[in-house]
Amino acid sequence: MIDAYHFGHMVIDKIPYDQDVIILPDHVRPNWWRQEGHRLQLVDIQKELEMIHPKSLVVGTGKFGMMKVDQELKDYLEKHDIQLFTEPTGKAVKMYNRILLSESNLIGAFHLTC
Repeated sequence: MIDAYHFGHMVIDKIPYDQDVIILPDHVRPNWWRQEGHRLQLVDIQKELEMIHPKSLVVGTGKFGMMKVDQELKDYLEKHDIQLFTEPTGKAVKMYNRILLSESNLIGAFHLTC
């Protein structure tokens, strides 16, 4: 569960993170980097999607929504029946926590800054 978020900082299960993260069902992958900083592409998250086979992917696009989800990733998710939720990170945190209450097979990918 995500305990708190503010610009550039997130607390997950009482552990603080100051860089972008991917939250998987059994661990957090800190210091998450993408090939293009404000563009989420399939290559940036495909390994996790193939390993977990989640029902849903929640993407926090940054405090101001600067990160965009690439169409190739959207197509992949649709083809594999993975529901995509994208919101600025503050709203995405609330959505992730709400979905987590009923669905454990979930991935969260969060851009913590802009």
